[in-house]
Formats: sequence, structure tokens, C-alpha cells
Amino acid sequence: MHLDFMDRLADAAEAAVLPHFRQSVDVENKKTDGFDPVTVADRAAEEAMRSLISQHYPNHGVLGEEFEAVATGAEHVWILDPIDGTRAFICGLPTWGTLIGLKSNGFAQLGMMTQPFTRERYFGDGRTAQYNGPGGAAALKTRTCAKLEDATLFCTTPQMFSPGRLEKFRTVEDRVRLSRYGIDCYAYVMLARGLVDLVIEDDLKPYDIAALIPIIEGAGGRVTTWSGDNAVDGGSILASGDPDLHEAVLDLLAL
Repeated sequence: MHLDFMDRLADAAEAAVLPHFRQSVDVENKKTDGFDPVTVADRAAEEAMRSLISQHYPNHGVLGEEFEAVATGAEHVWILDPIDGTRAFICGLPTWGTLIGLKSNGFAQLGMMTQPFTRERYFGDGRTAQYNGPGGAAALKTRTCAKLEDATLFCTTPQMFSPGRLEKFRTVEDRVRLSRYGIDCYAYVMLARGLVDLVIEDDLKPYDIAALIPIIEGAGGRVTTWSGDNAVDGGSILASGDPDLHEAVLDLLAL
């Protein structure tokens, strides 16, 4: 039932967002001491999803990036990021996505990442994960990576790390085979597809990560904070395709 409803949420977000992609849109900066862009597409997509949730699950809470949180102490809370990767969106790059998560009793229960332009959807419930899009439907499975020296690492930008955490990140990055930046939420679903081994990031909000946890864990990977705790509320995040590699990297990231 919830998967069908998440598809409805994704459809609503797609209808609000896609007409604005690779078009001229006004960009508002939400920060006075940096750059945190938001567009009419972000707000319209979140409004569309919130409207459906209030109609069908009026007792559920909602935590989204663009509007005030509602009933976050409820047993079930929808966690929404209408455009994760707004910087990519305004540059015309298709590495953004809509994140739809359901937190139940403090843990990420269900998650979906949808990329309307490429027609891809990724869904997970923490036990299984699946892809739907070009090429048809397929189960998702992370890959084994026994050695850090064989790993591929993704991160949106090293600028997200505080100085002490940046040093820890570099300790891992200096040992991997390949590192890439600027992939946003796409990094996490590529990990779930078995194409990437590690994603290491910092200062994430709940709406940046909650939807992605059930997808990666359903595909066989792990997602925690750098201290090994529940990552649903964000913070410093490590996602790994290989659970054994995850433990080794946690040791390197320990503060």
C-alpha cells in the first residue's frame, strides 16, 4: 500500500518539477552567509506531496526541506526533499532527485528516490530494494569490496566538511581507487546498484538521507553516522555497499 502511495507522491512531484527543468527559473538564496538555492519547482513539488499526505494520512507527521514541520512526534513521519541537488537542477544536470521517506518509531522504514528526467525510481524497505525505469524492473544489490584500496568513493563536495572532519575524510579518500564529487542523491542509488562502494558526507539533514537508508540497506549495504548510530536524523554519514568495509571505514572516521 505504501509503495503505491509513494508512487503517487512521486508522480505529483514530477508533475510539479519537470516543466521547470532546463528552463529559465528564478533562484532564491535561503542563506545570508553562503548559497542555498531554492526554486518554484522545489516548493511546488513539496506542496503537492504534502497535500496528498494530508488527504490520505492526516495523522502522519511531515518533515520537508521547504516548509514548516508538522507533527514530527507522530508514530509515522514522512520526510521529503522535493529536489535533492537543487544546485545540479539549476545547472541542468540530471543528478538531482526527489526523496520520499517514511520514518516509523524513529527508524527509516521506507524510501524512494525518483529522477523524473531519466525516468528512474529506486525503492527500498530495508529488507529488499528495487529499480524501475529504462530497461525494466530489477532487484538492487550492493557489491562486495573487501579492500579499501579497491573502492570507489562518492561525496557531494569536500566543502561540506568541517576542518576536523575533512581531515578524516581525506584519510579515507587517499586510500581508495577512485573518488568523485558532485553526484548528490544519485551517489546513494548507484551504491545500491552495486556501482559504487562508499558515500561519505557531513552536515546532512534528515530529508537528505532518510529516504535513502531503506534503499541501501534493502540492497545489502549499511548506512550509519560516523559513530555507527542510526542515521535517520542526518549528521555525518557513511554509506557502504559492503558491511565489512563499513566497519573498517568507521574506524578511520572515528573522531
